[in-house]
Amino acid sequence: MLEPLGVDSAALAVYSALLRAPEHTPEQLAADLGWPIADVLKQLDVLRDLELVIPTWTTESVEHAVHPRIGLSLLAQRRRAEINEKLAELDEAEGQADKLAEQYSELIISRSEENVEVLEGRVRASRRVEQLAAIAQESFYSLIPSQIRDNPPPAAESPDRRLLERGIKTRFTYLESLASTKAGMEYCEWVHSLGGEVRTTPTLPMRLLVIDQSMAVMPIDILNHDAGAVVHRSPAVVSVALALFDSYWSKAKNPFEEQDLASDNSELSPQESEVLRLLAGGAKDEQVARLLGISLRTARRITASLAERVDAASRFELGVAAAKRGWV
Repeated sequence: MLEPLGVDSAALAVYSALLRAPEHTPEQLAADLGWPIADVLKQLDVLRDLELVIPTWTTESVEHAVHPRIGLSLLAQRRRAEINEKLAELDEAEGQADKLAEQYSELIISRSEENVEVLEGRVRASRRVEQLAAIAQESFYSLIPSQIRDNPPPAAESPDRRLLERGIKTRFTYLESLASTKAGMEYCEWVHSLGGEVRTTPTLPMRLLVIDQSMAVMPIDILNHDAGAVVHRSPAVVSVALALFDSYWSKAKNPFEEQDLASDNSELSPQESEVLRLLAGGAKDEQVARLLGISLRTARRITASLAERVDAASRFELGVAAAKRGWV
């Protein structure tokens, strides 16, 4: 029962016999136990190593057994210290193993996902985009579904300034709702004055950047701007991103050109057409407002105005009337 302390049954038997008869010699202990003298001498050596048998203070040639409360307690402390040392060594080894595993994982990721860079958090994503914009060599295309509440920064503080001043070919696609505000339109004019191309469209699917036609930056979660972004360098993904950009850019309008709208009620504005398209797809007022970057009240006002123009009493009737007129 004392094996964890290094005291096996044979050593315990000799130790117990010596405690019972401290004056007995090894020969007498062998007689008490009925053992060969060699076995007793062997176990006495073990007890000496464990410091359970030590010389007396008065005569070094005479030994005695240390009191169990003292001897075994000290032995337990030493064993505990040894175990703690081993545990510390084990913890260090585990730490090294974890570090090695992490390095190996990073190596695997760098090999299998070398074309993907995950940027968690809005701040980290914004800083990385600024770094990528700073090293852009040829072009910087973007879909920017900023909402009305996202007031554009002053021109002097804009992260686009250096990009524009370096003469990089830029194409910025904004929501019509943003460009319809005074601050938004002034920002568009500033971008245009520095050579940037600007177009507006009623809706945009998500924020998208295509840099030098070799990198595409997309959000991790299109509904959560704070989630961060992902940088893709895979040619296949970049090609898809570029096609998506081109699709919206080609249909967007130049906000600095006068739009020829018919004076009669048969003509829809791009924003009204997009509202109808979204409603036909089953979108709720909240979704329409978010996608167009307008307030919920404005979205409902546009829907009500369209319904009034075709004398529709419900959304279903509005859909039927819009289909008859070829609006959707």
